[in-house]
Amino acid sequence: MDDTVFHSFFLIFTGAAVVASMALYGRQPMLVAYIVLGGLLGPYGSGLVPDVKLIADISHIGIIFLLFLLGLDMQPQALFGVFKKVTLVTLISAIIFAMVGYGVGYLFGFTQLENIIIGSAMMFSSTIIGIKLLPTTILHHRHVGEMMIGMLLVQDFLAIFVLLILLSGGDGSVDVGQIGIALLALPILVGLCVTAVRYLLLPLFTRFDRMGEYVFLLAIGWCLGVAELAELVNLSREIGAFIAGITIATSPIAKHIALSLKPLRDFFLILFFFSLGAQFNLTLLPDIIAPALLLGGSMLVIKPLVFRFLLRQQSEKNALAWDLGFRLGQISEFSLLIAYVAFSASLISNLASHLIQAAAILTFLLSSYVVVLNFPNPIAIKEELRRD
Repeated sequence: MDDTVFHSFFLIFTGAAVVASMALYGRQPMLVAYIVLGGLLGPYGSGLVPDVKLIADISHIGIIFLLFLLGLDMQPQALFGVFKKVTLVTLISAIIFAMVGYGVGYLFGFTQLENIIIGSAMMFSSTIIGIKLLPTTILHHRHVGEMMIGMLLVQDFLAIFVLLILLSGGDGSVDVGQIGIALLALPILVGLCVTAVRYLLLPLFTRFDRMGEYVFLLAIGWCLGVAELAELVNLSREIGAFIAGITIATSPIAKHIALSLKPLRDFFLILFFFSLGAQFNLTLLPDIIAPALLLGGSMLVIKPLVFRFLLRQQSEKNALAWDLGFRLGQISEFSLLIAYVAFSASLISNLASHLIQAAAILTFLLSSYVVVLNFPNPIAIKEELRRD
């Protein structure tokens, strides 16, 4: 193995073990510790882990597995029912958040195109933060989980639409052909997956279910295969992984697959949060600190309020509306991707890109604190809030 790669992994995971222990003793969320560690060891900190791009590319697999496991835990009929409830809420809230983001960008003198992209990046909440801090117990908070997943998936489709626009032309123009292919490909992909599961996957699982290594291998191959196929037809790998999971959710072996893949998911998610902190250019912080604080702070305040109001209009209970609002009260990892793609296409400046990144990291940190300290979650510091 390349000594540089091994050395980087040694620093990341040994360092993560140390800072996570310190975080737990200090009653702090572990996710925060991983991000801080990235900032300390990355190229803009001590520089001990210089190749952050490689780590970030590897860590993306964790998001793929996360969406796959989400699909495994969702029943298709329940998901369609949730979509009917959350689509309008998600679309209205996205418009409000985009307007706030545009307004903050305008206030600090960014160009109109930059303001539009900044606003677009504010529309989404973090799948990783939301699901990572959601209890996975079968009965506990089942409705909360279904609502959250439904809202996050609708946001994912919106994010894919925004990314397609950014990727379709150097000036941000819309390539209707690419978007049309993606929309047509979705039901075709679902149909192909359902057919493959019924006539290929389930017979294989049934025949070799006693061979744990084979079940593990087949599950990973299915997840990554469908994810890559989705990417080829202009959908995202995340959407593909979710489809891969939900098409085998009704199988008796789904729970076994979910349990076997959770450690692998956590391995890659540690890399994701580390790379998040490591990729941020600290030298630009003085130039963007004021707009980042206003942008991130406004999202942290406005998102819970908007979600709470809209969910109450859908006759959801007040406690559930607040719970969901705070769990979705941050900016998304999709926002980081939007910032990267827009900057690469020369649509926004480096300063605007780092504004989005800084606001996202700020909301990741503070939102994690709010949820870990006040709502049931798997890594709660208080025993009465800890739910697996």
